[in-house]
Amino acid sequence: MGERVVVIGGDAGGMSAASQALRTAKKHGRTLDIVVLERGHWTSYSACGIPYWTAGIVNGPDELVARTPEEHRKKGIDVRMRTEAVRIDIDRRAVDFVEPESGKRGKVEFDQLVIATGAEPIRPDVPGVDSSAIHGVQTLDDGAALLDRLEKDDPKRAVIVGGGYIGIEMAEAMVHRGLDVTVIDKAAEPMSSLDPDLGRQVHDAMEGMGIEVETDTPVEGFEAGDNGSVQAVVAGGRAFPADIVVLGIGVQPATSLAKQAGLPIGEHGGLRVDDRMQVEGHNAIWAAGDCVESFDRVARAPVHVPLGTHANKQGRVLGTNLAGGDAVFPGVVRTAISKVCDLEVARTGMREKDARRAGLDFVTATIESTTRAGYFPGAQPMTVKVLAEKPDGRLLGAQIVGRKGSAKRIDVLALALWTEQTVGELSQVDLSYAPPFSPVWDPVLIAARKAADLL
Repeated sequence: MGERVVVIGGDAGGMSAASQALRTAKKHGRTLDIVVLERGHWTSYSACGIPYWTAGIVNGPDELVARTPEEHRKKGIDVRMRTEAVRIDIDRRAVDFVEPESGKRGKVEFDQLVIATGAEPIRPDVPGVDSSAIHGVQTLDDGAALLDRLEKDDPKRAVIVGGGYIGIEMAEAMVHRGLDVTVIDKAAEPMSSLDPDLGRQVHDAMEGMGIEVETDTPVEGFEAGDNGSVQAVVAGGRAFPADIVVLGIGVQPATSLAKQAGLPIGEHGGLRVDDRMQVEGHNAIWAAGDCVESFDRVARAPVHVPLGTHANKQGRVLGTNLAGGDAVFPGVVRTAISKVCDLEVARTGMREKDARRAGLDFVTATIESTTRAGYFPGAQPMTVKVLAEKPDGRLLGAQIVGRKGSAKRIDVLALALWTEQTVGELSQVDLSYAPPFSPVWDPVLIAARKAADLL
């Protein structure tokens, strides 16, 4: 038997780490005995696909699974499904677990430990929140429970609590299913990951799609019906009728096990790790994915950014280092993209309030343009906003709201952030042009040029 590695969590971070560790160990002539404890029914899946499974756009859950437990086992990983880790004993180097269906309890010892427990939906601390008709959507098990209720109860009215990425994507899913949809958000505008001026565009567009949007409206409670059902969401002194509720407030790191074990937790609630994904102060304990904090390359500070892209990269870095290799996770710039019906939304880097909080002096430039040459059929409107630091013009962040063909331009801006370009440099980048794809001056270049002019 080789060195025992126990992995808690069988999704992106955990399984990427386990798979990469096996590959790297083989190169270094090491033998690893890897055990994965996963409390759910699936491994290596795309949680980001849950809204589209809910909407019926993709089939699930099989289409959302990249690699099954059986496929992992064929590669030599001991995957134990429906097995929940309940305690980490660092001194004895063991993890206690329970099998929920049988009640069986046990313990597995480790030489090295990987924590990949992910994140969990934030649930408001208000009356009635424990109703079974109030759903979070963080895991495939969550998605399956939501689909089961939609199919059994045939609800007519859905209320989405929270107007962030999860909230707007679930609002779109419910529209696709033909439900009447209300989104309730305590913020001034939906999509608080954007500045309020672009958030207002999202607000107006959603209302144009027939979605009722209530902002500046904190949730005060849920009115329960019979057998765990829900009848209404109480918010802002009003009762909004609901047959089903989805929580889209956001997520928080699932770090209760780590806290109980005395492992270091950062200011955002995630595990503190170094750039090799090793938990600070613990040589044989590693962590990756939505349960950790990452280094923000723009703000130069820790952040919690729960995205599958980061989880997979972090898991690969972790697995390389655990097995004797050498790899570094260089950080994030907080790039994200989403859509609600035909409206696309994207951001990267800092918002205005982030720059102010960091004490930076900056300018903003916002431009209106189109996805193609204005005269070309199918050209769609889009807004691009950029932030640049004074006096040198370093790009600090960008946001895009527009129709089909808009949002993926955020990747150009993310790369400019990654390489610490100024807006002046960005305005001269040699981007492609043809009328079916872009105006002769791409909207990204126009926004950068306008910011450079302001400087």
